[in-house]
Amino acid sequence: MKFFELFFAETFLKMKKTLWFCMAFLSILISLYAIIYLVMGLQFGIEGTKSEALLSNIFYRVGFYTHIIFAALALLVGWVQFSSRIRNGNLRLHRAVGKLYIIASLLGAMGGTYIGFFSTGGLVPAAGFVSLGIIWFCSTLMGYLTIMDKKIAQHQRMMIYSYACCFAGVTLRTYQLFLIMYFGDFISAYKIVAWLCWVPNVVVASLIIRLIERESPRTNAVMG
Repeated sequence: MKFFELFFAETFLKMKKTLWFCMAFLSILISLYAIIYLVMGLQFGIEGTKSEALLSNIFYRVGFYTHIIFAALALLVGWVQFSSRIRNGNLRLHRAVGKLYIIASLLGAMGGTYIGFFSTGGLVPAAGFVSLGIIWFCSTLMGYLTIMDKKIAQHQRMMIYSYACCFAGVTLRTYQLFLIMYFGDFISAYKIVAWLCWVPNVVVASLIIRLIERESPRTNAVMG
């Protein structure tokens, strides 16, 4: 385990700017994916597998569009917070973007948790997506509460976990493509990706947090 942590730390520190730009690019790209749902409606993609009764349910529709719109917004702006140059050079911008991210994440997580109960494929993907929604909501809320108490280190940790959950929107679509190609079956791939899209993200987030704590106060840069 120690060897893995050291390898991760060395790789991360050498490539952190490249990783930050990749994260920013993918976050922007996938956030724009939500526009397709706004144009095509609930018959697009995975929603096309749902029953007409569910898709016409007002509560499901509100939950779905709340999740799609605000999760995309959180993904679109969240990566900005991981630039030390922006964070240290323009605190007012950092705070403004942070407020927008927190509001979007809380709403996106609530919508995602609700529609997670109706996931295609049954209990396994439902449990995965509901767990993701709850962890995303709780980590974001704790991030807000800790910064209100001026607990900066705790705030930083919680927001790293929060965006790790938010970034599941990127990893889900990436892994799902390869899993479908491997299994040749959408449902099998979906059951796995419901967990794979966020559990490794949280593990990486914990490694980044441990790295930051180890390097502090020599550096306060998270990604950019």
